[in-house]
Amino acid sequence: MSGAMRPVVVTRAEGSDGPLSRELRGLGLTVLSWPAVSVVRADTTALEAALAELQSFGWVVFASRHAVAAVLERLPMPPAAVRVAAVGQATAQVLRQRGWPVHLTPEEPSAASLIAAFARQWWAEEPGVKVLYPASSRALPTIATGLRQLGALVTQVEAYRTQAASLDLDECRAWIARGGVGAVTFASPSAVSELAQALGAADFQRLLAESAAVAIGRTTAAELNAHGQEAVVAESATLHSLAVTTLRLLQTRA
Repeated sequence: MSGAMRPVVVTRAEGSDGPLSRELRGLGLTVLSWPAVSVVRADTTALEAALAELQSFGWVVFASRHAVAAVLERLPMPPAAVRVAAVGQATAQVLRQRGWPVHLTPEEPSAASLIAAFARQWWAEEPGVKVLYPASSRALPTIATGLRQLGALVTQVEAYRTQAASLDLDECRAWIARGGVGAVTFASPSAVSELAQALGAADFQRLLAESAAVAIGRTTAAELNAHGQEAVVAESATLHSLAVTTLRLLQTRA
């Protein structure tokens, strides 16, 4: 059945053989690589200074695999007395694969759910517990603000930079003009906003009028809603689930 399906766009910051693209191809789908965002190295002076004092922190919070990579590049071994929180199972899995324990992961992989998970156990924390939050240059304020409202002393440092990528807009618009795209996958809110800005409102709306938008989680779906678009949300916030949800959606439309 998949042979008759239209291609799937990957907007994630990955190459044509990246993990989401491999998942989709493994399901028999054709992939179009339209990376709307790129992840680049940041000035990590503040990150390195914080890691040098990591034993003074009670928690370190990871909201993405890119943050994990930036920290573990500089600190391969897990700290002895610092607890670790991950925003979702995908991030937690990367940590565990590298030998890091994960002490807190919310049931729903979102910043709001992570704050709620902290709130449920916060009675056991020392007042003014210090939390290190290595984050994207475009990190939303939800995590840092939520932790501070719980009484934590949060040190947010830039671990990596997220910026717009250079798309082949002529090729993108050619696919849009002929209605050739079956689905567009979004793995972050920034991918939504950057693709919308790159294509322009008219072409972005036309793209998603002709194809399905599939979001990895509710935060990403909310960004699509903010741009006037409905999204199907993956059953769980993993790249595998995003790929499987996309396949099932295309099968129902075929």
